[in-house]
Amino acid sequence: MNYEAVIGLEVHVQIKTRSKMFTRVASGYGHEPNTLTDPVVLALPGVLPVMNKAALDAVIKAGLMLGCEIAPVCKWDRKQYFYPDSPKNYQISQYDQPICLGGAVEIELPGSARNVMGEHKSIPLTRIHLEEDVGKLNHGATDSLIDFNRAGTPLMEIVSEPALRSADEAFAYLTALRAIMVQGGISDCDMEKGQLRCDANISIRPVGQTTLGTKVELKNLNSISFVRDGIAHEIKRQMAVLARGGTIVQETRDYDGQTGASQSLRSKEMAHDYRYFPDPDLMPVQVDQAWKERLRAGCPELPFDRQRRYFTDFQLPYTLTSVLVWDRALAEYFEAAACAAGNDKAQAVGNWIVNDLLRELGQAGLALADSKVRPEQLAELVRLVDTGVLLTGAAKEVFVEMFATGEAPAAVARRRGLEAAPTDAGALEQWCREAIAGNDKARAEFKSGKDSAINAFKGPVMKAAKGKADPKAVDATLRRLLAGD
Repeated sequence: MNYEAVIGLEVHVQIKTRSKMFTRVASGYGHEPNTLTDPVVLALPGVLPVMNKAALDAVIKAGLMLGCEIAPVCKWDRKQYFYPDSPKNYQISQYDQPICLGGAVEIELPGSARNVMGEHKSIPLTRIHLEEDVGKLNHGATDSLIDFNRAGTPLMEIVSEPALRSADEAFAYLTALRAIMVQGGISDCDMEKGQLRCDANISIRPVGQTTLGTKVELKNLNSISFVRDGIAHEIKRQMAVLARGGTIVQETRDYDGQTGASQSLRSKEMAHDYRYFPDPDLMPVQVDQAWKERLRAGCPELPFDRQRRYFTDFQLPYTLTSVLVWDRALAEYFEAAACAAGNDKAQAVGNWIVNDLLRELGQAGLALADSKVRPEQLAELVRLVDTGVLLTGAAKEVFVEMFATGEAPAAVARRRGLEAAPTDAGALEQWCREAIAGNDKARAEFKSGKDSAINAFKGPVMKAAKGKADPKAVDATLRRLLAGD
């Protein structure tokens, strides 16, 4: 029997705020254990929670970016469970009246065409709700220690519909969602720091069946790659169980990304097990239109919308857009340089950024913000190449020095003597004639319609010109001579 996978993801995103969800104590990572605490975090008797408006702003903004309906009224609930990392023995969360409903995350399907018509899919969301994070258990050989620094940090849970059909789709979903959260300034989404955590609900069913199978939840998926690997592993495990006549049990399983194995943790809880009830210490929140519009004005362009615009406005190829759009700062740098150079030179600008700027940044271990090459300087370099003042090889040398010093490209070129000398038209034509006469095979191929065969003549011409000939002039001269041959 052929089976298909049905996957839904629950993604927890720590919101980037200065203070915690219901108290003024600071949020943060990397501090000494149990230093970011106060009576509210530790749930000492008599303390009362106070809402963090910055966290509410962030979750509403996230909902607007993802096309959610923002509830006019949402409320707070207590989710009861007894575990050492929750000092109150309950978590303040949202149950039946979350702040965001619906929405979707756009993904690019794995293996789709790498151009503007690549196949995309919209993964619908069920809800986004706001809650507080719990502490962290650090397990030793003989004991476990609790660090409450994370407890109380604003935490957004984004719940998808069971609309994903493969581990690769889940990977694409998380990649897109993470980029949206980072570009929107909602979270840094560093999985190593626990700022983005994912639980996956996986079931399988016969192809063509609409009823959902018994789902298994995978936890402890602490990288996007481990999410993909864990889901693939669980799909195979469930298929193997059914193949030998077994039954899938609803449970929570732990996946070890290092070993590629999973083990059962516990039977899966149901909503009634948590005994939700409205929090008596917190009032419901009313969100009016003015609040939403103020936050909507600060929402950035989504990555795939930006990619479609780059295809249309700049005629950029997929190889460039697929790098630029996933980093907001890089995309804004590109647009500033392309605007300075002119839209007709946008592809050249993109090539310099993707191939040269990113290489130099990577080798130097620097961030884009540390680059000494300003967008307008890169635009100037592109113009110098386009007008023939600099040949490509010389421009590469100029760029390396620009990156190191921040000096303007024209100044570097003059100081280093790298500006191209005008090539004598008669000498260029003679070099081209000699190159054509010396390669009958390439000449025949070009005449028969193989345009790329012209490249076989360019090397000898550039060698004769000692690398100083203008490539555009070389190409034009070769084509003129071959056409008249």
